[in-house]
Order: sequence, then C-alpha cells, then structure tokens
Amino acid sequence: MGVLDGKAAGGRAVAVQSDQADVSAVPKLFEQAAEPTGSLDIFVCNAALATVIPIADVTEAAYDELFATNLRGPFFAIQRAAQVLPDGGRIIAISTLNTALPGPTVALYAASKAGLEQFVKVAAREYGARGITVNSVSPGATATEMFHDNNPPEAQQAVIGMTALARIGEPADIADVVGFLAGPDSRWITGQNLRATGGLVL
Repeated sequence: MGVLDGKAAGGRAVAVQSDQADVSAVPKLFEQAAEPTGSLDIFVCNAALATVIPIADVTEAAYDELFATNLRGPFFAIQRAAQVLPDGGRIIAISTLNTALPGPTVALYAASKAGLEQFVKVAAREYGARGITVNSVSPGATATEMFHDNNPPEAQQAVIGMTALARIGEPADIADVVGFLAGPDSRWITGQNLRATGGLVL
C-alpha cells in the first residue's frame, strides 16, 4: 500500500510498506504515513499479489491468500482512508488490464481486481458529498518485476505487437496517470477506471 501527501502541486509522497492482507495493520499504516506532516490528503492503494495459476490447480489456501491481499485489505484501507482524509481528498486504487482482457491462469487476479473496481465505484458514491474522489487505474503491460517474472520474453514481445503504442509501459507512464487523479485537474472525475494500457485494451 502507499499513502501520498499531496496538499499542493509538488507535495511530498510517502511510501509505507505493509502486509496488505493483514487488516489489523491498516491503522498503523496510516499513522506512519501521516508522521512527516501530521495529515494526509491522498491515498494510493498499489500493492497486489499476482498469482498465475490455472483454475484446475487453485487451492483454497491460494484463493484465500490472493483475495485477502488484493480485495479484503484494500477494502478496509479505503474505509480507513475515508475516515482520515479531509474533504476534497483523493483515493486511488491500482487495478489491472486483466479485468477487461482476462486470459488463462489469471482467474483469481482478474476477479479480485474486478471486485476492487466495484468497491471504487461504490466508495465514489458514498464519499462524493465530501468532495472526495475515488478512482482506479488499470495499467497495461508495464516494465515491473512482477511483469517480467510472470511473462517469458516471447510473451513480452507478443504484448508489444498487440499494443497500439508498440512498447511496454514504464512505471512513470502509470505514475503520471495517478498523479493526474491526485491533482486538482481531476476534480470532476470520480468512480472511474482509467485504462493506462498504451492501447493494449481499446
């Protein structure tokens, strides 16, 4: 999980590492993030477990671990964020292109992130009267350790061939979209899932 302090353009970002599956750690997470300034304006939930496994091989333990990390933890973190953020705050969750482009072996991952997108929509309705916007971002293929670990070189090249902008995304490509949603120019956008895929999903 990550928490941002973004009171003004150029505000500081505070990254806090936490076991997202451990709901009991959520209050401490927000306390740690608030320590440098004493307050928070923006919450970004960006941790995930990407288990690549065929449906036939899914165990109850694998199911429970992934949903605890990708769905239960973020739900209670969003709940806590709404309690501590001021009116006009921002909540941003990181989803995945796999909710729109599911494939073999990603049933758990895609389903958990689809649930997260629904949490975002409902939270946008519930917290909108306070001026808090709640959105999600769905990255496409992005040059992260998780992407490289789960995709052999030939698969990575195939993705490039399917992407309109003909390259793998960089973390900065996603960060800029998150930055937009965190800033004042996104004040009239809430309950949305922005697909930052470079045209992999159109």
